[in-house]
Amino acid sequence: MPKQPPIPHAGKSIAVLPFVNMSADPENEYFSDGITEEIINALTTVQGLKVIARTSSFAYKHKHIDVRTIGRQLGVHTVLEGSVRRAQNRIRITAQLINTADGTHLWSQNFDRKLEDIFALQDEISLLIADQIRENFGHLYIEDHLIGVPTQSLEAYNLYLKGRYHQLKWNARDLLKGVTYYEQSIEQDPAFALPYFGAALSYGINASWGFIPHQEGMRKAHARLTAGLHLTDQSYLGHFAQATVSFWGQWDFQKGHQHYVQAMALNPSFTDAEEGLAELYTAIGALQQAMQHSDNILILNPLSPNHYYTKGNIYYLSGEYEKAIETLEMALQIDPQFGLAIEMIALCYIHLKDAPKLEAFLRHHSQAQQPDTCKALFKLMHPDVPIDVDLEAVRSKVREEQASSLVAWNLYLQVGIGNHELALDLLEAGIRTKTGQYINFKHDPFLVPLHAYTRFQDLVASLFHPSNLPHPEVGSVPAAGSPKAVLSDQEVQHYLSAIAEVLEQKQLYLDTDLCLKKLAEIIGLHPNKLSWLLNEHIGKNFNEYINSFRLEAFKEKALDPSNRHLTLLGLAFESGFNSKTAFNGFFKKMEGMTPRAWVKKHS
Repeated sequence: MPKQPPIPHAGKSIAVLPFVNMSADPENEYFSDGITEEIINALTTVQGLKVIARTSSFAYKHKHIDVRTIGRQLGVHTVLEGSVRRAQNRIRITAQLINTADGTHLWSQNFDRKLEDIFALQDEISLLIADQIRENFGHLYIEDHLIGVPTQSLEAYNLYLKGRYHQLKWNARDLLKGVTYYEQSIEQDPAFALPYFGAALSYGINASWGFIPHQEGMRKAHARLTAGLHLTDQSYLGHFAQATVSFWGQWDFQKGHQHYVQAMALNPSFTDAEEGLAELYTAIGALQQAMQHSDNILILNPLSPNHYYTKGNIYYLSGEYEKAIETLEMALQIDPQFGLAIEMIALCYIHLKDAPKLEAFLRHHSQAQQPDTCKALFKLMHPDVPIDVDLEAVRSKVREEQASSLVAWNLYLQVGIGNHELALDLLEAGIRTKTGQYINFKHDPFLVPLHAYTRFQDLVASLFHPSNLPHPEVGSVPAAGSPKAVLSDQEVQHYLSAIAEVLEQKQLYLDTDLCLKKLAEIIGLHPNKLSWLLNEHIGKNFNEYINSFRLEAFKEKALDPSNRHLTLLGLAFESGFNSKTAFNGFFKKMEGMTPRAWVKKHS
């Protein structure tokens, strides 16, 4: 894991770790991954709850790391872990919510259901988790349902999860494989919107980076987008796909901006959309706004190599090469095979005129795709500095840009050699075909020698004309407002009295199974409103409030001479506490000493 600065803990926060595939067939891992992602997505809809993004949660896959360490690395107070066992038409899910402060279990449960109940089960688990976080850490507004039923076809859903599993590997081969599953899912249920968006995104990315013919890929992407958005315009994945195709596929900055912002409005925790917005701002030169969004996404997704690359690229285009290297190295700590980060660091060493570090870096990262080209570029830019490279051999191999390369090596070489007119020809061709490698050309430091040419100036003026650009402030992340009153003053007093009656007079706190929903039902108030009332007018979350009554009951029992034959833990259970850990932890928190020490002091 990267050696990053500590992330402040958010009180209401969670990381959902990848559920373990316990099925007999290891190929079912796509299914357990899909269940995990669905729960993550469901929890992101709960306003006020910090949910770590999928990439960072999945960084712990197949790793046995103490939850307290995970809590420190991600800045969360809770971790959800579990397993999925799928057998024929049955599914068994185990899940446990753990407090990262001390490793204690806040909640655990097993679920055995028919596979056809998968959506209801995902919704039930997500609601239970949100409830537990609210009861332990403070008020949250929770909808009655967090997950809907996107399709009636289990086979279509199954194929969609397979497509998503491959798409999220983000390489050309798996993107194409994912498309195959998405298309099969559409065949099974043409009314299921999500595979349309997955297919459109995969076609668009492959087309924009030259992995498939551009026109063919964009045509297929638009066809799938149109069909999917016709089915629903309220899917953040749909708007993300539209934004990605518009921005990367067409270099349409305004339309891309519009749909990135809409995707973020529908799911503020979906960091891929905010990363896209940061990349868009980078391309148009709004580097300050790009950095603000880059910093924000790393709070929710601190273990994403892509996000560190995005931030490193902003530093690189700003000419801050040492900061770029530091940031990109963090990406490599997470994914040592991340080719773009490797090549970007090499480019930084070229600009820093540091031949020894460049050569040492290339030796250490032998998987770098273009080591000779890197050294050739160095020699072309700094002919007075010795470096081990056969420059003439590289010159002789200069050829048209390879479509599979994610860095515009040939363009850079032509600039370095001094073939500026040819370099401009290559640049114009790349811009004409909207090739992703060229999108940051306006601030690319290797292209500075071309800035004096009218052809370059015309390209900048045409592409980045103010009429083509969005207004950056529109895409800013809105600050959370103060909580609004949900009950009138009269209602507040009424329900506070009702709570006092059932707790103080009827001693409802002695019920070890008492939960927020049960108390809300007894006093006739919606759980969302009761949660708000406890936090805003009593200043405690549900568990703190109820346990305060239990604590006083325990003290009274513990000091009663007639109870000396009973253990302190037995008295705690009689007072309503339902676990030794919960009792000891709360007592020490409130009294600053152990129950035994307190009893001895007051006896």
